[in-house]
Amino acid sequence: MKIVVIGGTGLIGTKLVGKLSQRGHEVVPAAPRTGVNTVTGEGLAKALSGADIVIDVSNSPSFEDRAVLSFFETSSLNLLSDEADAKVRHHIALSVVGADRLPENGYFRAKMAQENLIRASKIPYTIVRATQFFEFVGGIVDGSSDGQIVRLSPALFQPVASDDVATVLADVAIGAPFNGVIELAGPEKFSLDEFARRYLVAMEDHRKVVADVHARYFGAELDDRSLTPGSGPRLGAMHFEDWLTRLCE
Repeated sequence: MKIVVIGGTGLIGTKLVGKLSQRGHEVVPAAPRTGVNTVTGEGLAKALSGADIVIDVSNSPSFEDRAVLSFFETSSLNLLSDEADAKVRHHIALSVVGADRLPENGYFRAKMAQENLIRASKIPYTIVRATQFFEFVGGIVDGSSDGQIVRLSPALFQPVASDDVATVLADVAIGAPFNGVIELAGPEKFSLDEFARRYLVAMEDHRKVVADVHARYFGAELDDRSLTPGSGPRLGAMHFEDWLTRLCE
């Protein structure tokens, strides 16, 4: 099968292209650096010509509220239009667990806009909502840090390794369209503040993590359901401690 990976040169995209290629598929990594721009439309129709499946793991270059919404709306509209012309059989998109529960978060609002456009199209689809990646922990810590104090919510968290996200997306690609949402999370739950604390200990970083129920996560207060999946999610294989061990090697 010919599979086009939108955002194919990023963190998830690079892993996904590799996994699909190993399974014998013709894979096109589509991204601005390979001459494909879903916002301007440059190179998009050519990349999609003859494609059976499209997997969208692209991300906005800016997380400012209006910019990220504009990116996902424009990119998705262009992509879905050209996919319809190319008679693509399955559109797969990577979204975020909790996107439908945290409207205060501008990024999550943008992902919901993207999801709604996908649902409104006539292309068979699967939306994979993943929890936050282990690889985001450094950014979460830095974004919540005020000098030597890191203030984070004690709400439950179930992050996942990016490699597991790519594996699940590759599995979804060879299956039938779900025409709905699949949730993906890591194999264990712990609080957001504990997630950060374990990371800082592993990094020998002496900043102190303070649990604060009112601490905002990119604009939103959290509870134990905000960022955790519902019943029966797919689970990644890698545990956070194993990921940290690899990171520190």
